[in-house]
Amino acid sequence: MVSAILTAALVILSLAVLACTYRLIKGPTRPDRIAALDTIGINLLAMIAVIGMLLRTQDFIEIILVIGILTFIGTAALARYIERGVVIERGDDEHGR
Repeated sequence: MVSAILTAALVILSLAVLACTYRLIKGPTRPDRIAALDTIGINLLAMIAVIGMLLRTQDFIEIILVIGILTFIGTAALARYIERGVVIERGDDEHGR
């Protein structure tokens, strides 16, 4: 019973990734594409967690953490790029150079 529910969860998450991939490709604006990319990362994280539950192992916890950190950093960097036009500021402007 539990494995059937987890398999259904994997199917639903896969459909969500497909929908987000469509939004990533077609999305009319950059923020739409960034939101889709962030959602794909979260869905992949959830899929790996469900696979870990199906296999009854805790070996995927590190992978889940890495994907979560990379998704957060990527979203923050892309949001900063949209807001300011650069991801990393040099700091030369403060000293009048």
